[in-house]
Amino acid sequence: MKALFILNGAPYGDERTYNGLRLAGALAKRDGNEVRVFLMGDAATAAKGGQKVPEGFYNMQLMLGKIARAVPNAVGVCGTCMDARGMKGDELMEGAHRGTLDELAQWSEQAEQVFVF
Repeated sequence: MKALFILNGAPYGDERTYNGLRLAGALAKRDGNEVRVFLMGDAATAAKGGQKVPEGFYNMQLMLGKIARAVPNAVGVCGTCMDARGMKGDELMEGAHRGTLDELAQWSEQAEQVFVF
């Protein structure tokens, strides 16, 4: 299955993005699935590199990294949302890239399932 996850919530404090990535990761582990993630709004900060969280707390960078390693260019971050939050391209974690609405539209057309969190 080709699945697209569109995540909007803040990476920490709001568990929508966390739960979306949990499901995306579970699907990515299964044979034959291709998972892509597009981060919009406050979720854009989930792809910021160098995250340090308290011991025992989930880490968005690690969760996204698993998906990024499974499919090249599978983690897109809304460029407009990055700009609104003062994020630069070199701040993104390895495996994530600055994305566009056109890219999201293309991924949406290609996906068999679209999940929005």
